[in-house]
Amino acid sequence: MNINFEKKYFKLIFNKTKNIKHKNNSYFLNINFIQKMIIILLLVFNEFKYNEKILLNSHLNKSYKKIQIDLNLTFNKILKNKIKISIYYQSIKNGGIERLTALLLNYLDKVEIFETYLLTKQPKEENEYTIPLNTKRIIINSKKNKNLINVINKEKIDILIYHFYNSNEINELNELKNIKIITYNNSCFLIWLYFKSFYIYNTTYNAYRRAKYVISLVPFENDYLFKKWGINSILMNNFITYEYNSVIPSDLSSKTILMIGRGNDKLKRFELGIEAMKHIIKEIPDCEMKVISNLNYVDYLKQLTIFLNLQNNIKFEGYTSMPEIYFKNASLHIFPSISESFGLALSETKIFGIPTILVGLDYMSIVKGGTVIIYDDNSKTIAQKAIIILKNETLRKKLGKDARKSMKKFENKMLLKKWIKLILSIYNGYTYYEKLKEQEKKISEEEAINILKNQVELLKSRIPNFNNITIENLENFTFMENLN
Repeated sequence: MNINFEKKYFKLIFNKTKNIKHKNNSYFLNINFIQKMIIILLLVFNEFKYNEKILLNSHLNKSYKKIQIDLNLTFNKILKNKIKISIYYQSIKNGGIERLTALLLNYLDKVEIFETYLLTKQPKEENEYTIPLNTKRIIINSKKNKNLINVINKEKIDILIYHFYNSNEINELNELKNIKIITYNNSCFLIWLYFKSFYIYNTTYNAYRRAKYVISLVPFENDYLFKKWGINSILMNNFITYEYNSVIPSDLSSKTILMIGRGNDKLKRFELGIEAMKHIIKEIPDCEMKVISNLNYVDYLKQLTIFLNLQNNIKFEGYTSMPEIYFKNASLHIFPSISESFGLALSETKIFGIPTILVGLDYMSIVKGGTVIIYDDNSKTIAQKAIIILKNETLRKKLGKDARKSMKKFENKMLLKKWIKLILSIYNGYTYYEKLKEQEKKISEEEAINILKNQVELLKSRIPNFNNITIENLENFTFMENLN
């Protein structure tokens, strides 16, 4: 409220009060005095709040201007309040998306012009990943009338980062006018083919086609395939768990092989690594494998280990939030997963300078440097490559050095700058988002097509019903949404 207006308002009230007749003059004088005091207090309070808001906005926009200068950005919109950013997912315990969510919140919280919120379906649990004290946590529970849209409207959220694959919810969110939705696609499209979840193309990917802002983690998808499909996405990497300069690399001195991830997920294919050990120990009897995984529902892997008589060579270490305790002298990482998007476990071992054997995963943004890629689901082939690396110290150290060096460009500080650019561009309007996309360096069409060729051949070998599938089929979204 303007101070001059408040003074006029006070004068009007005072004059009206003055003209009122009351039987008891002393009572009237007391009432009149109280009214005046209340109005004066209101004036002082409003003046204080008004000046406070001016100071806050001034400080906020100074920070906003500094960020724009540092990042070479120019926006016309002035900030009246901090930009409210929320992330929505199941929980912040155990998995890769959960860890990413916590990391992203911790980095965004450092930006003075942002106010962060965490929305989860799961209430707070023990051993969650740490989030900032400033971040407001809200549990989404429709039974308590805390459904997603009610919450974001009530809290006046500006930008929601959405991690689920719920097409109905994505479509509903995209209809909202006062909030920008960033739909985070955490998977490579291939996983749904291997899952045989073909409906996802007709539901979730169709919702992506209608969404304004989609994040992709896979370069050949973002730069080539999604353009064919009509999905308006931007390529982002995930935050790395460890800071490059704070890591002491493995000395690669042991004959220890690591497998890291969700062992109960059949698409991680840990059985290939276990089967490879049967061939490896024939050449290297003292070789040891450590399986770093939650031990729930991994009995089939333990039974396979017993069946192959590998109990003395394979140890199931269980889940830990600090896998680096196993990285000190490990010499090799086997990553037999059938489909990945970014590969958190791969990023962790590479930053510690540990070589990795991958099976067909040639399309991730972190795949180059210190890796050996095979296009064969045969455990003998994995074993052959592993034996060569473990026996050849010069090769092992070269791969380890290349692995670590390749991770330098994935520094978290650089990624945070890109996130700030993305959020501010989306906040200020769709045109800025499009300009940001145009500035991005993209892989060549030739490289994208070569990757697709490799993946088509793997699909044919892995799923007999795809024996006749072609690159043109994968590029045709109508074909993909009609798969059954």
